Amino acid sequence: MADPETPASEVPAEDVNPGASAPAEEAGGDDDMFAAMGMAPEMEGQENRVLNQDEIDSLLGFDEGEDDGPRSGIKAIINSALVSYERLPMLEVVFDRLVRMMSTSLRNFTSDNVEVTLDNITSIRFGDYLNSIPLPAMINVIKAEEWENYCLVTVDSALIYSVVDVLLGGRRGTAALRIEGRPYTTIERNLVERMMHVVLADLSAAFDPLSPVTFRFDRLEVNPRFATIARPANAAIMARFRIDMEDRGGRLELVLPYATIEPVRELLLQMFMGEKFGRDAIWESHLAQAVWDTDVEVEAVLDEKMMSLNEVVNLKVGSQIMLNVGPNAPIDLRCGELSLMTGKMGHKSGKIAIQIEDTKLDKPRR
Repeated sequence: MADPETPASEVPAEDVNPGASAPAEEAGGDDDMFAAMGMAPEMEGQENRVLNQDEIDSLLGFDEGEDDGPRSGIKAIINSALVSYERLPMLEVVFDRLVRMMSTSLRNFTSDNVEVTLDNITSIRFGDYLNSIPLPAMINVIKAEEWENYCLVTVDSALIYSVVDVLLGGRRGTAALRIEGRPYTTIERNLVERMMHVVLADLSAAFDPLSPVTFRFDRLEVNPRFATIARPANAAIMARFRIDMEDRGGRLELVLPYATIEPVRELLLQMFMGEKFGRDAIWESHLAQAVWDTDVEVEAVLDEKMMSLNEVVNLKVGSQIMLNVGPNAPIDLRCGELSLMTGKMGHKSGKIAIQIEDTKLDKPRR
């Protein structure tokens, strides 16, 4: 006990509250700290709480089922540089046309009932796509001749064995036999290459109304590292097709880097109606009729003569300019600086007329 006569300022700190222990003081300090931060005291026990998998996926933006929807979180930041294929609406028309043409061509190629469907069209980084290819697979490197660039067509193992089984006379109604863990034989590679020539012919025809291009088979790879045609960070468009042959089939993936389709990007950005590829018959006929009804001024040139500025200044009323042409010399009819036709000058019904003798479309005079 402190002496009653001792001033309070001289009493030691440990004697002010002798019944309180040091841990109690620390606990009281923590409560005051939580209260100052606006947090309830019960939050003290949650400071070491671990996030579950759903919360982690939501934070990173990798929620399942949102592959085609808007991205969020860290994934949205990583993929912010990607261009969505929806900004190229003409691609869907081209791929729909490719699906219909492939259905017919592969039926003739396999002599079987083949159904081709377009699963989805997505934007992806080229490096991520190479890392996501399920092996074993055949990666066909294709060159677009007119665009002077490359694209990839990947055939998965299920489609490879299905095509080989069908072309070599496999039984109907039985699933294709898969033998994993071995490299593809020469026969399998040749059969897939033959199928690729059929697919590439249809792909060229699908792009033909938009921009004539020839897709040529360059080489076939089984290692994704040897099929690198773009930088890993470059954006690309991937179209996944499903090919079904009764109870057999597989997937075929077409990868077009944005650098490859850059020559036709302006055409792909346009909004086309159906398969007319932007052509409107009503507008075309109206434009043609308006062009035919346009008034054009045509000049009949008798002759041309070079004169000095002094001679032009000295011209007076009654002065004569001598031309180097005769009465029967041909007259040149011009529209602006474009020579249209030639003829002879004469009179008809009291008016000066020109009888057309020859038509021509020369280059504009300079």
